[in-house]
This record gives sequence, C-alpha cells and structure tokens, in this order.
Amino acid sequence: MSKIAVIKTGGKQYKVKEGDTISVEKLPEGKGKKVKLETLLIASTDGKEVNIGKPSLGEKVEAEILDEAKGKKVKVVKYKNKTRYTRNKGHRQTNSKVKITSIK
Repeated sequence: MSKIAVIKTGGKQYKVKEGDTISVEKLPEGKGKKVKLETLLIASTDGKEVNIGKPSLGEKVEAEILDEAKGKKVKVVKYKNKTRYTRNKGHRQTNSKVKITSIK
C-alpha cells in the first residue's frame, strides 16, 4: 500500500508520493545530496490511515536533489504615462529538482 504526503518547503506546500519528481525553491544542500523535508500530513492512498501534524510530523519524507537550475524570467515593468517614466526589471528564481525516495 503506497502513501502520499504533504510536505512544506520554501514557503509552499506540495502533495507527493514515492518516486515523484518536483521542482521546489533552491535548497541549501548541493546537487546529489539527500535531504529530509518537513512533513505536514501522511495518508494511505485508500484514505484509511491518516496522520495529521499539529503543526507538523517532523522530517519523515526523504528526497534526493537531482539538479539545480534557473526558472523562466519574470519581467517587471513600471510605467507612468505622460511623464516619460519607464523602468524594466527581470528576475530568475533558482530552483532545485527533487526526487522523493521514501515516506516513513
């Protein structure tokens, strides 16, 4: 029986199961390292067993960092008409590609 989990990293929450590959905000560990992620909920796929953290269950999900890369560019434009005021700015967020190896 497989399990699903809700993890929290980078201020966001993700629903994962074993073998999933997700893209999260950059983690401080490097490429190829194993990490443990904060777990908020663990449940069986049929829904009979559910463990809910108050506020978390600890670090029960293990993952491996596969790659680190930059995401798509986000453009920010400030403009005021009739005054010739224009500012352009861009930002690229660094992401880590993570594969979930086990849920305890």
